[in-house]
Amino acid sequence: MTQALLIENGVIVTMDAGRRIFSRGHVLVEDGRIVTAGDGAAPATDQKVARIDASGMVVMPGLVDTHAHAGHMLTKGLGDDSEAWMTIAGRIYAEASDTEFWAAEATLSALERIKCGTTTAALLFGGGPDIMRTEAPGAARAHLAAIAEMGVREILAVGPNRPTSSHVYRDHAYVPSVEITISPETQLAVCAEIIDDWAGRDGRVRIAVSLPVFTRRELDEQTVYNLSRNARDLARAKNVLFIQDGHRDGSIAANAERLDLFDEHSLLAHCIELTEADIAALKRSHAKVAHNPSALMSVSGRCPATELMERGVTLSLGTDAAAPDRSFDMFRNMFQAHRYHARHFRNDAVLPPMQLLEMATIEGARALSMENEIGSLDPGKRADIILVNMRQPHLWPPAHPAQRLARFANGADVDTTIVDGRVLMRGRRLVDHDEDAILDRAEGAFHLMMKRAGLA
Repeated sequence: MTQALLIENGVIVTMDAGRRIFSRGHVLVEDGRIVTAGDGAAPATDQKVARIDASGMVVMPGLVDTHAHAGHMLTKGLGDDSEAWMTIAGRIYAEASDTEFWAAEATLSALERIKCGTTTAALLFGGGPDIMRTEAPGAARAHLAAIAEMGVREILAVGPNRPTSSHVYRDHAYVPSVEITISPETQLAVCAEIIDDWAGRDGRVRIAVSLPVFTRRELDEQTVYNLSRNARDLARAKNVLFIQDGHRDGSIAANAERLDLFDEHSLLAHCIELTEADIAALKRSHAKVAHNPSALMSVSGRCPATELMERGVTLSLGTDAAAPDRSFDMFRNMFQAHRYHARHFRNDAVLPPMQLLEMATIEGARALSMENEIGSLDPGKRADIILVNMRQPHLWPPAHPAQRLARFANGADVDTTIVDGRVLMRGRRLVDHDEDAILDRAEGAFHLMMKRAGLA
């Protein structure tokens, strides 16, 4: 007989179709799935029950971060500005990182997400200055194994670099280390190997295909066109998400027209300064958007998030974490999204609290084509649940829970994090892992990386 989990006496914010909120309710979980979420006491069950008293807390779906990066956790604080950071991060990813770096960084990244209540995240494997770690499968395997061990839900997007310049990597598995020059097409072959290698291993951790964003002029180059077509075909053949980072200024329309690049399983990050043709292409293809209000691209241009939602485009929130200047705290991003667009329209009524919560939960799940599995506390869905401690000065008085969550809460208010019915954190302490050991391991990987990069 398996053990059920009963969360009781909390304010239940379901994010279901009716957006129901129960002032003193319960969530019953069996075999990793939600059985009931409702008002009052839970129905009787034949299974042995572990109970969590959620008095003074909000019980809600785990947060969904639809755009972030692997690697960035160990490059924070490097460089005096974003341009310097990009240069340093590129050197680190290509020349100074080994499989232990990627495993230690993944564990640290998962730790921060657990502590912030983010149960699902989509991460690009590298990025920043266009250095994707797909010259060989070893780094991705190390990352994936570490994430699976931590228990969070993740989609890791692997893909090629831009074909407009050569990319040299240093392999530290050899002593002395050796240089490897890799082509984007070879990287795509490695991506296919990673997808096949991980298939069926852990349902919480999935693979996607990423591709750099190319302009209309770049798409006229045959090598760029062929690479884009092959990445598109790989994602569709393997039935995985197709993810791009950095659309702007007509690039969506250009890629849709030239390549028919997008479909309902495409997720496009940033999407600033869009043209009317871009928006029409999003509508026509049913591609989804990851809006990143904390990102540097949101400083240089505006994502028309509210306008896209009014046109029926799926719009989710991403942190673009975790460097050079931002964290995995989705509550912070909800608040920043509100201020970002309220300032633009000079109207603080835009993006009301419940809409922000939708963007961080059920709309995030929809952006990842996972709305039937996660994103709300509906019976039958996977039990990805967080408990937010509301009995605190900045979250008082006990009224209007949606407003308090979207306007006043932060990641440090998360008391309990549950993924697939497994309690990962309770009382802000990890259940199955030693936080100090994770920090120490990350510090060791950081210092070795800094030495190899000549930054020590």
